[in-house]
Amino acid sequence: MLKKKVSGGLSKVQTPSAELAAIVGKDPLTRADVVSKVWEYIKKNNLQNPENKREILADDKLEKVFGTKKVTMFEMNKHFSGHLK
Repeated sequence: MLKKKVSGGLSKVQTPSAELAAIVGKDPLTRADVVSKVWEYIKKNNLQNPENKREILADDKLEKVFGTKKVTMFEMNKHFSGHLK
């Protein structure tokens, strides 16, 4: 049986921009690892809206990545595209 090689999407290794690297580190990561590390950062810094846990209230570092002060957890991933090369 042949194994299919996965080389795109969540498993593709990419280098974060300087803004994203301030949160996840400068080493190349998969998108899945980026999402995981950003969630760690959000939880560590208590950046979820206490009245609506689906909203992320960006601090200065996250605002540079998101381009706005508030995003939903569902919108968050689309903001990473411009920060991964």
